[in-house]
Amino acid sequence: MPADKKETALALTDDAGTRQIIKQKRNRPDLEKFGQENVEPGDNARYLRYSRASEDLPPVDIADEKAVWERIKMYFDYCEQNDRKPHIQGACNWLGIDRTTWYKWKTGQVRSGTHFNMIKKADGELEEMWVDMMLNGKVNPASGIFIGKNHFGYRDVIDIAPAQPAPLGDTLTPEEIQSKYQDMIEE
Repeated sequence: MPADKKETALALTDDAGTRQIIKQKRNRPDLEKFGQENVEPGDNARYLRYSRASEDLPPVDIADEKAVWERIKMYFDYCEQNDRKPHIQGACNWLGIDRTTWYKWKTGQVRSGTHFNMIKKADGELEEMWVDMMLNGKVNPASGIFIGKNHFGYRDVIDIAPAQPAPLGDTLTPEEIQSKYQDMIEE
């Protein structure tokens, strides 16, 4: 087989439950590492360890604002100690909530008297870090824009101003101006 062709196997099961292996050939060496171009050995395992760090934590009473704030700080401390970028989904995992709950707290739709200020503060810290990383080229611009729009409410704005007519009236040609002011010209 030529070096530029990669053979992959696809397993299918037919109606009778018999497993069949179908071999496919790909002639796209440029796609050999698609989706893994920037992944170094050990990266996937490390990211999985980070994601699983919160799975054995005891549940937090989300009605207790102090317990929620302590868990958020615990998450930030973990990220700092492990040189990890904190993010909303990670904080949600450590709290045992989903992103929609975080958003409802952040916007004051739920628990506005207890959780609103705390989540705004945590969200502000995440946003500050995002801005610093964007300004210092530490985040892919496409990813950073996505995060800004979807997590921090940024948006693209294009102002279209209507065309203004000439503020001094109709525009005259040089000949029209000359004829208009002919009597004022001294020869």
